[in-house]
Amino acid sequence: QVQLVESGGGLVQAGGSLRLSCAVSGSINSINAMAWYRQAPGKQRELVASITSDSKTNYPDSVKGRFTISRDNTKNTVYLQMNSLKPEDTAVYYCNGLATTMTWTRPQFYWGQGTQVTVSP
Repeated sequence: QVQLVESGGGLVQAGGSLRLSCAVSGSINSINAMAWYRQAPGKQRELVASITSDSKTNYPDSVKGRFTISRDNTKNTVYLQMNSLKPEDTAVYYCNGLATTMTWTRPQFYWGQGTQVTVSP
């Protein structure tokens, strides 16, 4: 019912920037919240940033001050602006949404397929 497609990943040098996009499509009724997660090889998936419907954001200390999450409700798209990138930011980044649909009003989590971000020294 709901599809999330990430884009914008790539290879950058340390100190550089990337902007990830996550386009949401399907029979969406409302989006309660959206978030970005990342997973490095051999590591567990971790939260990078989240944003609620009233634009409240949350970041872990590892990215606070460097990453910014934002939403464009008219396009059903969430963004992750990543500045001052470090090699330890290298991971597959996944978009996550908590949403209701036209046919299922209980909020459910939906995941994108991920986009690779690689930061070289």
